[in-house]
Amino acid sequence: MSTIQVKHHFKAAPERVFDAWLDPQKARNFLFATRTGEIVRCDIDPRVGGAFKITDRRDGEDIDHTGQYLEIDRPKKLVFTLAVPKYSPLYTTVTLEIQPAEDGCNLTLTHEGVLEEYAKETPKGWTMIFESLERVI
Repeated sequence: MSTIQVKHHFKAAPERVFDAWLDPQKARNFLFATRTGEIVRCDIDPRVGGAFKITDRRDGEDIDHTGQYLEIDRPKKLVFTLAVPKYSPLYTTVTLEIQPAEDGCNLTLTHEGVLEEYAKETPKGWTMIFESLERVI
């Protein structure tokens, strides 16, 4: 298992970046969305112990992303479990840490428990998500 870390600077307030992860209307436009897919489900229960299920329809096939929120410390830290059952039954842990910056904020994402066969592609996926998030906020 690998631990992946990806950093990104946003020209937006920490609160705007943080809140987008927990807002179904915003999350459906960036979180696990692919260029060729369509988010057909985005259920988010934004509380510690609450769950999420986001479904991306890719080429007629539904890919579920599921997890549970472990820590919510607005606007500094968000920790959640993540699984994509189609590819693996294992749950990984994702931690977002957001620090204010002069012209916005810096986000550090740490993804723990990534299977070795996905370790190379995982940073690219998160980078794509961050780029989509920039358009949303």
